[in-house]
Amino acid sequence: MPLPTADTPFATSLALSGPLRQPRQMLADQTYDGHKSIHDDATAGDLGLRAGPIEGPTHFSQFDPLLARLFGRAWFETGCISAHYQTMVVEGESVRAFVDLPAPGAAFVRIRAEKADGTPVLTGTASVGEPGQPHELEQRMAKLRPATGLVINRDLQVGQRGAVPETIRMGFDQHMGDHYPFTLRDKLAAITEPCDWYTPEGGARSPWGRPIIPMEMISVLLGSTIADARLGGRKPAVGLFAGQQIRLIRGPLFVDQDYALEREIVALSESARTESTWVRTRVYEPAGRMLVAEMILNGAVMKASYPHYEREARELGLA
Repeated sequence: MPLPTADTPFATSLALSGPLRQPRQMLADQTYDGHKSIHDDATAGDLGLRAGPIEGPTHFSQFDPLLARLFGRAWFETGCISAHYQTMVVEGESVRAFVDLPAPGAAFVRIRAEKADGTPVLTGTASVGEPGQPHELEQRMAKLRPATGLVINRDLQVGQRGAVPETIRMGFDQHMGDHYPFTLRDKLAAITEPCDWYTPEGGARSPWGRPIIPMEMISVLLGSTIADARLGGRKPAVGLFAGQQIRLIRGPLFVDQDYALEREIVALSESARTESTWVRTRVYEPAGRMLVAEMILNGAVMKASYPHYEREARELGLA
């Protein structure tokens, strides 16, 4: 809570908010490991959900205008957004983004998103430059207890690195694989917050003279080749994003540019219903190996989706 100052006697927290938006579901046809994902209505129904949820980072776009208003060009160059996903959103539901106003001179803020009825969608933090304090996912990682009852992820280890070098790029009409069955051009036709700098024509008018990749599509860029890293658990199992942090270090990331990735498991955790990996992905420009961005993804797999869970848990003495 802010303290009263010479300029105002009030200690009331204030926030910027955006309009209610209805984000589009674009992953209904997503597949991996030979099966549909949780974003498919039938698969979601089998797991007790009313419909396939919209992917969490889709909501990041609603924060971009608010954070750009607060931090200007720096948001696109050194911005960081870190979110714990709280409640699933299905197509047709409305969502509003909120950003707490920072103290004078501060560059670290709390963020949240809510449905129209006030149901929390996500909670988190955002910043520009060097954060100076841990972000939402880093705070949660620091509180994790050692995972001692893993079944699906029992073959994985903290410190384990991606199996192969990965080089990626995103063009406007490039298919990003089975994980993401749409193109950047498709997304730009449906994105909740259109921006001139994302487009082929408007990109030339951006401060960098090139079209930039939206923050939510950085998740797609980095996730499109994740299967190659072989950092997942036993299969078949259905997963979802439980939390995510994307930080630009020397941004923005550009359309039609190659990037090299390095991945590492930085934590393993479990809950009553899920087992989770926490994977840090570092993004480099291939020439000179300059670090330009990084992502931490808390990917959770649902125990109920793994057909051998109960039997293997008994065999391991965990049930």
